[in-house]
Amino acid sequence: MTDRMSDLDANVTHTGPKGVINDWRRFKLESMDQDNLPPAKRELLRQMSSPHKASDDTRSNVNRKMSVQEYELLKEEDEGCLKKYRRRCMQEMHDKLSFGPRFEGVHDLDSGEAFLEVIEKEHHTTVVVVHIYKVGVKGCEELNNCLDCLATEYPTVKFCRIDAVSSGAAERFSDEVLPTLLVYKAGELLGNFLACMQHLSEEFFATDVEAFLNSYGLLPEKEMPGAEDEEENDVE
Repeated sequence: MTDRMSDLDANVTHTGPKGVINDWRRFKLESMDQDNLPPAKRELLRQMSSPHKASDDTRSNVNRKMSVQEYELLKEEDEGCLKKYRRRCMQEMHDKLSFGPRFEGVHDLDSGEAFLEVIEKEHHTTVVVVHIYKVGVKGCEELNNCLDCLATEYPTVKFCRIDAVSSGAAERFSDEVLPTLLVYKAGELLGNFLACMQHLSEEFFATDVEAFLNSYGLLPEKEMPGAEDEEENDVE
C-alpha cells in the first residue's frame, strides 16, 4: 500500500505550497530554450522539474525544499515566464468553473417553433437572450449590432433574434413594444423588457446594453482576456 501511494504521489498534481512549487518547476523547464542553456543550468532545471516518473531518489528530490541556488536561478529570469505560468493557472481554473455549451455569433430564429425550442431545450446552465425585432422599427437594427458584439464577449450565452412576424405573434409584438429583449434560463423567463429603447439613451452601444443586462444580474462573468491582451495590460 505504501509503494502504491508513493506512485500516486509521483503522478498527481498537488495543491498547496509544495504542489505549486513543483508545478512551477515543471513549467519552468518546459518554457525554457533547452538548446541554448549552459549544461550546468540545464541539469539544475531538469532536477527542479523532474518531469518523468521518478525513482525513490528523484521523488524525494522533487518534494524537497527549494534551494538557494534554485531560488537565485528563478530570480535571474525575467518575469515573462512567471506571467505565462500565472495565465495558465488562471485559465485552468476558469475552464474548470465553466459549464455548458459555447456559441458563436447571434442565432437567427425563423419560426415560433424554433423560438420555443431554444427556450425549452437549451442546456439548463445557459442564459438565452432573445431579441424580437422588426425591420424599420427604431432601435432594432442598432440592438442587433450590439448583440453581435456581445456574442463574441459572452460565448456561453446564447444570443438569438427573431422577426416579430416570423414569431407568429405579430399582434402581440406590435411596433410600439419593439425592440423587445427576453432573457431565459432553464426554461424560466428571467427578464421581459418590452420597448427596451426606453431603458437606453438615444444613441447606445454594446457596452450600454451590457450594462443594462448586468444591472439585473442577467449576464455571467465575462470571458478572461487572451494572452496578448494581458501582455499589453502588463506594459506600463
